[in-house]
Amino acid sequence: MYWWHRFDVNEVRADFEKLAEYELRLVRIFLLWQVFQPAPNRVCAEALHDLTVVADLAGEYGLFLMPTLFCGHMSGVNWIPGWVLAEESSRQRFPVFTGGNIHYRKVKNPYTDEGIMRAQETFCRELARVMSGHPALFAYDLGNESSNCFIPPHREAGRLWLERMAGTLKTYGGGTRVTFGMHAEDLEEDRALGPQEAGAVCDFLCMHGYPFYLKWVDDPLDHEVLPFLGAITEWLGQKPVLFQEFGIPTFPAISPFLSSEESIRLRGRLWDEETGAVYYSNSLERLKREGMLGAMAWCYGDYAPDLWGHPPLLENPHERFFGLFRHDGTAKPAAEVIRRFAETESAKAVLRVTGQQILWLKDEKPEAFYTDPLANLKRLFAKYKRLTHAQ
Repeated sequence: MYWWHRFDVNEVRADFEKLAEYELRLVRIFLLWQVFQPAPNRVCAEALHDLTVVADLAGEYGLFLMPTLFCGHMSGVNWIPGWVLAEESSRQRFPVFTGGNIHYRKVKNPYTDEGIMRAQETFCRELARVMSGHPALFAYDLGNESSNCFIPPHREAGRLWLERMAGTLKTYGGGTRVTFGMHAEDLEEDRALGPQEAGAVCDFLCMHGYPFYLKWVDDPLDHEVLPFLGAITEWLGQKPVLFQEFGIPTFPAISPFLSSEESIRLRGRLWDEETGAVYYSNSLERLKREGMLGAMAWCYGDYAPDLWGHPPLLENPHERFFGLFRHDGTAKPAAEVIRRFAETESAKAVLRVTGQQILWLKDEKPEAFYTDPLANLKRLFAKYKRLTHAQ
C-alpha cells in the first residue's frame, strides 16, 4: 500500500529476482488510486514513470504484470482519493484511508457520478498510453473486490461502467486484455456487478477465495472451496476464470512475534507454515483439475515490521503474514511447493474435467442464481462436494 510513496527500484529488482527464481511468473500490482490520480483531471507523471520502470524490470526477469486500477479496497481498508469522498461522515463497514489518515466519510459512487466516471476514464487513457505495447503487460484489472467500496444501483449501471473503462483501456492501449477482480461476496450477495456483467465485457474473469472467511464453510482450510468458486464464476459469466487470490496467513517464524495485545486483536486465524504448504499444494492441484486459467497467491511477502503500525496492519494483524516469503526474504515451505508445482510438466497444461462440470450444473439455471444467491451457493457447494467425494 505504501510502495509508490517510497519507490525503490533496487527493492523491486530484488523482489522480481526472487519471484523469477521461484517460477512465479505473473505479478499483480496495485496502482494506489490516490497516488496515481491525486486530482480528477491529473494523473501523476512520476507514478506513471515508476510504473514503466517496474514493467521494464519485469520484462528483464521474464515476468508479466497485471496492474490493478482504482484501489480501492485492500486488506480491510478502502484506499480512496480525497476528491472521491463526500463531506458528510458515514459509519460504514470499512474505514477509508486518504491523505495519510483513517476516516469514516461517505464515498461518492462512480457508477452514478458522471464526474468521477470521466475522471476514471482519464486515468485509464493516460495509463494505457504509457503502457501500450509493453511486452511485460499481461492484462489490466479494473478493481480489487470493488463491491467493498462501491455498488452499482442496478446491473445496467455496472455494465456501462465496465464498458467505458475497458473500452478506454483497449482504445488507447492497443487492445490489451481487461478483467475485473471479484470475490466470494459477489456470489454470496447480489451486488449488481457479478460474473454475468463482467463476462459480457471482460476478456476473462477473476475470483478470490478464502474458506476461513466464509460462514457457510465448515472447514476453514477446505481447499475444495476454491475450484467450486471458480467453476460457479465461469458458469455464471461464460468466460474462463483466473483464480486471482488464494492464500493462508501463518504464524511468524522469525522475530518480531505478535505481542499478547496483538494476538487478542487478531480478526483471523493463523496457521503454522507446514499447514500452509499443504494447503497450497492441495489448492493448486484442485484449481488445475477444475480448469482454471491459473492461480495467484496472496501474497508475495509478509509485511516489513516497520509497517505494522500503519493501516491496515495495525487494525488487522493477521494481514501481516499472508506471504510466501517471510519479511526478511527467506522462503516459507509454501514457496517451495509452488516452485515444484511450476516445474512439473503437468502444471503447464490445463485439464478441464468437463464431464464433472456438466454433471453437477447441467440442470441448473444461471439466470436463477441471484434470486437467492447465498442459499444457492450453499446448495451447489453441497452438491459439488458430494460429487467430489464420490470420485
